[in-house]
Amino acid sequence: MSSRLDFFIDRMVSQRACLNHAADLTRDMVGPVFELGLGNGRTYHHMRKVMPKHDIYVFERAVASHPDSTPPEDKILLGDVFDTLPKALNRFGPTATLIHADLGGHNRTKNDEFARTVSPLIEPLLAVGGLMVASDKMYFEALSEIELPPDAVVGRCFIYQR
Repeated sequence: MSSRLDFFIDRMVSQRACLNHAADLTRDMVGPVFELGLGNGRTYHHMRKVMPKHDIYVFERAVASHPDSTPPEDKILLGDVFDTLPKALNRFGPTATLIHADLGGHNRTKNDEFARTVSPLIEPLLAVGGLMVASDKMYFEALSEIELPPDAVVGRCFIYQR
């Protein structure tokens, strides 16, 4: 049985591996990248490094990130995702090359309920060929789960493609 520390490490290693893999797979695509949740900004900071040519928009309730990991104001969509995701669809259409979400809560049941509720709002934002990287299983009708990169731990990250 893994410790909570092992679980956390596996999740972080898998998140980085999956984001790097997704960045490689979408490198030649044109369109925005969406980060659902900023937190302290570590993932956003990494995404800027591995996807320097893409505009990265962050969906967040309130910004509380490290100053080096805070997006410019014009790339932040403030508010509840149940409001901001439909607005993003109106603004951007189905053009996102990559969407990342680390639900990251400690209650798996609540994470699963949230994933079931938010999946239908995420799905229409992805461009054809676009990828969704998630820390939890998501529930999509038109996206297919794809194989993880070799350095990711199965069950700690998921990648879906339109």
